[in-house]
Amino acid sequence: MGQPPSPSSKKDSVVLKAKIDLRATAKTRRASLPGPFRQDGAVRLAALDLAAILGSSPCIVAAFHSMGEELDTGPLLSRLGALGYTLALPVMQGRGRPLVFRQWSPGDAMATAVWGIQEPTADKPVLDPDVVLAPLLAFDRAGWRLGYGGGFYDRTLRGLRGRKPVRVIGLAFAEQEVDAVPHLEYDERLDAVLTPQGLVEFT
Repeated sequence: MGQPPSPSSKKDSVVLKAKIDLRATAKTRRASLPGPFRQDGAVRLAALDLAAILGSSPCIVAAFHSMGEELDTGPLLSRLGALGYTLALPVMQGRGRPLVFRQWSPGDAMATAVWGIQEPTADKPVLDPDVVLAPLLAFDRAGWRLGYGGGFYDRTLRGLRGRKPVRVIGLAFAEQEVDAVPHLEYDERLDAVLTPQGLVEFT
């Protein structure tokens, strides 16, 4: 998914190598979770007290359509729509550029982008969310998030946080927690992680 910034030092190169190694381990761990466990997790996630976690609507929540072994966001998106939240999904603008979030509602037509990612169509308005629900491969209790290596969310979150207060919550299975996520200066921390077991907040 694109390329992160070039390493500027030997230390950066070591951290980037550690990220690559952890991504491989995290992908294998997540892929090993049984299908019924995944399905149950998606249902349990959607049944949480979302108003207490995200704040009551009206509130703009940016989420994502899950792919592959990611925690299925389908039930969560449907519940958020039914509760009256304004939803937005990420749209890629090109390599090295931040994402934008376009408004989306369950049932809307979707466009297929690179890697088969489903995005809102170009006629939908761009929104700056109040809450971002972010995908990840691994997280730690310090709030560091391991993404897929393209730097899309780090660039996007940096821009959003410069424009307005925004709460960033990772979506994951609890089994994706690790002791420590290697990170560099340009990495953006999470405020919390939401799993089927509930919310894990970071200070």
